Amino acid sequence: MFNHSAFRSILAAGVVAIASSGAIAALDTKVGIVPGGPHPYFSAWGPSGKDASRDFKLGAADYKVPAKWELGEQNLLLESMVSQGYNAFIIFPGDSVGSVSTVADLVGHGAQVIAAGGCFKDPSKALFCLGTDTGNSAYLGTKELLKVMKGSKRILHLTGFMVDPNTQLRIDGVRKAAQEGGGTVVQVIADIDAPEAAAEKIGAFMAARAGEIDGIIATAWVPAVQAANSLRKLGDKRIRMVAIDHDEVVIKAIKDGFVDGTMLQNPYGQAYVGAYALDRLRHGCTVKADAPWKSNALTARFIDSGTAYVDAAKAGNFVGAMQEITKGLLNSFEATYLNCKK
Repeated sequence: MFNHSAFRSILAAGVVAIASSGAIAALDTKVGIVPGGPHPYFSAWGPSGKDASRDFKLGAADYKVPAKWELGEQNLLLESMVSQGYNAFIIFPGDSVGSVSTVADLVGHGAQVIAAGGCFKDPSKALFCLGTDTGNSAYLGTKELLKVMKGSKRILHLTGFMVDPNTQLRIDGVRKAAQEGGGTVVQVIADIDAPEAAAEKIGAFMAARAGEIDGIIATAWVPAVQAANSLRKLGDKRIRMVAIDHDEVVIKAIKDGFVDGTMLQNPYGQAYVGAYALDRLRHGCTVKADAPWKSNALTARFIDSGTAYVDAAKAGNFVGAMQEITKGLLNSFEATYLNCKK
């Protein structure tokens, strides 16, 4: 169990030390960008933070990764960052419920906090959640899969950690699309968004039951990579597949015809636009109560960071697709979601 009393003491000590040292100007925005743990999805957050720091003239926008995917490890990292003067945070919740009290501690000591990639469970002190509409992305990806499947439509769904707040949303989205499109989800294999687990469970399924499915929808990064490799080894291209994200293995499999397409997310835009929003909020803007918020199973203040389907025709310029999504989100963000004094 994480000791929040100790966390609050460390936060208070950090605030006092920063104030007394004068090392950080009162209006400097120093953003900490912190995922729940190590994962390739978040790799775009690093360069995105550097770009945001440069473009918006921030004190910092630094990407820091907990040593392990454990809530205690994330909290320890946040403690350390507060003591170093970080005063604004973009956080992927280590636990959608368990992280809520940590956010309250951070906000109580003057930090601004938003969720990115995954949401905190309402009620929380996070200003909003900026992430992929994961349920809709999974739904749309399954619809794309159903379009290319001929004859029977038996689907294997490969997805991520059940502790990830997005996973159940993806399961529901795939199931809904399959039901509407006359497909059947033969099996859901979850908790495999790590290389060893994905290799073992996908390999075992394909060795024993590949003939029982006609298509694969992968809604987490590592399973998408492993499934793409598995289909390449089979070589016959009978089983159709739609993946998620932009790993080079997946993009090459699309170009070579072993995977039909992938649902891009926009992790770059989450950190870039998130850092911009935090800086504006620290300089007098407030969040609009009547903004056109979306809602999901976790929060009523959700902003879709964007998604796009990339097939063989578009695989050569998937980066351009993400840049266009980010540009559109940034251009309309302040007018849509913030009240700022002119």
